[in-house]
Amino acid sequence: MKAMLTAFAVIAIIAVAAPLVLERAGFSAQERSASTATRLD
Repeated sequence: MKAMLTAFAVIAIIAVAAPLVLERAGFSAQERSASTATRLD
């Protein structure tokens, strides 16, 4: 039971941290799909 609760906690941390890390690394959808002819606000 303890291992399952630890796994749930780790999954929650990864789910929250992954978008933040990917945004800082430049892997956002906005940065990947933007070109010189695209206007993004």
